[in-house]
Amino acid sequence: MSRPRSTRTGARRTRLVALGGVLLLSTAGLAACGEDDGSDASAAGLEAVSVEGDPGKEPKVTFEEQVSPGDVEAEVITEGDGEELAEGDNAFAHIWMGNGFTQEKAFSTYDAQSPELLSWADLGEPFQEAIAGHTVGSRVAVAASAEDTYGEGGNPQLGIGNKDGIVIVVDLLGKVGTEPTGEEREPAKWAPTLVEDGGTITGLDFSEANKPSKNLLDTTLVKGEGPVVEKGQTIAVDYLGQVYDAKKPFDESYSKQPTSFPIGTGSVVKGWDQALVGQTVGSRVILSIPPELGYGEAGNEQAGIKGTDTLYFVVDILGAA
Repeated sequence: MSRPRSTRTGARRTRLVALGGVLLLSTAGLAACGEDDGSDASAAGLEAVSVEGDPGKEPKVTFEEQVSPGDVEAEVITEGDGEELAEGDNAFAHIWMGNGFTQEKAFSTYDAQSPELLSWADLGEPFQEAIAGHTVGSRVAVAASAEDTYGEGGNPQLGIGNKDGIVIVVDLLGKVGTEPTGEEREPAKWAPTLVEDGGTITGLDFSEANKPSKNLLDTTLVKGEGPVVEKGQTIAVDYLGQVYDAKKPFDESYSKQPTSFPIGTGSVVKGWDQALVGQTVGSRVILSIPPELGYGEAGNEQAGIKGTDTLYFVVDILGAA
C-alpha cells in the first residue's frame, strides 16, 4: 500500500504506533542490561529522577540512581489548563524517553521538532497512563519496566534491554479527534461520491464525477470548527486514496488508525502540501491531484499508479500541532 508521501524526500512516519515498532511493542529481544533478582526491595521509580524545564521544550532529566520500577508510576510535573483527556483519546505529544539502566536519553521527538500522534488503541499501559485524566498542556513523567512498555523483548532499536527500566516524559499538546466535526456542506459537482460500509469510508464512486482536471482541486464536505492548519505543523488524518475511475482504493487508513506527518514541508505529495495548509481542523475534504502534483511522470508502481493518473483523496483532518 502506498501512502501519499513525497517521492523526493520520503515520508517521516514516526508516530508512536509506527516507526517500525520502535516506540510500541517490540518482538525482537535485546540481551538484558538491568538486573532482575526477583525482588522489588531495591526498585527505584520516579523518586530517582528529577525533571526540569517547561512543557514545549526538551526536558532536562537527571538520574540520581538507576531506575527499575516494580509497577508503572505516573506523576504530573506541570499541569496544563487545556481540555482533559480521557481513556480512549488520541493525542499529539512531544516525547522524551530515557533508559533507566544506562541513565541516558534513548529517544526524543524534540530532536526533530515534530510531535508524535499517540493512538490509544496501539499504546501500552505506560503511554496510556500519560494520557488518561491529564489536561492538554501538561507535562507527565512515567516510570515503567521495559516489559510493561514493550513486552518481553524490550526495544533493541532504542537500545532498551528486556530488564531495563524506562523513564518517559510526555508533553501533551492537544487532543486528536476520531471523526470530522463542523458544518456539513454540499460538495462540488466535479467530485466523486463517497462509498461507505457501516459508516466507514471504503471507496470513491466516479460514475457521476467530472473527468479529471489539469488543476489541483479541493472541495469541502465538512467545514471543521478547529484552528487553521499552518505550514510546518504535524497533522493527524484519516484518508482514502483512489485513482480516477479505479474500482478500489490504493491506500486508506479508515480501517486502521489515523496517521500523522508534517505538512507543507515536502514530506508528502505536493498536492497535499498545497491543498491541506489553510484548511481547518475537523474538516473533511476531497482532493483532485493532477500527476505533476502527485507522483509525477514516474508514478508509483508499487501502488499501481501510472505517471498519467489523477489522484483523488478524501481526507479527514483530525488534529494539528
